[in-house]
Amino acid sequence: MTTFKTSITELFNIEYPIIQAGMVWVSGWKLASAVSNYGGLGLIGSGSMKADLLRYHINNCFSATDKPFGVNIPLLRDDAEELINVTIEEGVKIVFTSAGNPKTFIEKLKKNNMTVVHVVPSVKFGLKAEKVGYDAVVGEGVEAGGHNGADEITTMALIPQLVDALKIPVIAAGGIADGRGILAALSLGAEGAQLGTRFAATIESSAHPNYKLKIVKASDSDTVLAFKKIGLVRMLKNDFAVKAVEAETKGWNRDQLKELLGNKREMRGIFEGNEEEGEFEAGQSSGLIKEIISVELLMKKLLKELDEANSRNQKAIIN
Repeated sequence: MTTFKTSITELFNIEYPIIQAGMVWVSGWKLASAVSNYGGLGLIGSGSMKADLLRYHINNCFSATDKPFGVNIPLLRDDAEELINVTIEEGVKIVFTSAGNPKTFIEKLKKNNMTVVHVVPSVKFGLKAEKVGYDAVVGEGVEAGGHNGADEITTMALIPQLVDALKIPVIAAGGIADGRGILAALSLGAEGAQLGTRFAATIESSAHPNYKLKIVKASDSDTVLAFKKIGLVRMLKNDFAVKAVEAETKGWNRDQLKELLGNKREMRGIFEGNEEEGEFEAGQSSGLIKEIISVELLMKKLLKELDEANSRNQKAIIN
């Protein structure tokens, strides 16, 4: 089995450079602790939580693992500072931030000796995160599920440009669901890989079974980008996704699209499993996912695939 030593494994004190994305309605303490227990970095996704619920998940995660784990906090939330305060109070030392200005809370986070990572869709935003003092960035390509950058830069194009432009470590995300993808990310210069949709379709994920099955049944062309006027969202095709695309085609304005999206679509889809009216956020890597398995089996599978891909590459290279 391949052993790893990258700046990311050292930064987080983890065995493998594999990070589980902090996803709304998906990554509670059960998923995060399992990933950390098996050598990766698990993240609690606070984007669907109030402060008290986040505290509950953090406490349970500490009870379930003695390994490092973190919390993902979307900065655009009105209660982002409250979520940050809970994270600090409960003794979590790793925070991933997304969807907002990285400068807003960096002073508070650093004052409390936090290791902080920001999710970015472009070199411009990566440089901003580095300038204000972040320890690393996640470069997320447009293949990723959920909210994406307006420039629609792919992972393959984004990661090497971030690596060339930044001095801090880069974690690759978007379209990665197996060991081949992790090896590709490392080959592009990333120090680690973040996987979302693949971890969403595990036993420990808190998502609804309908959502997990939808991922498993998906093909390469079963996701769509919608809501381009108000912030790109990649989701699996269903009745709601069709409505969203049709609305944009008809020229609906921003207010109309915001009303259509509402504030509970993710919950209806991912957590409640509503296949008609829910939003099933997932990445293009869905087509690679064929089974719902435990985190333990998945981690073993990812590492085996990575080893096999590395062996193939070595055979192909003639010195």
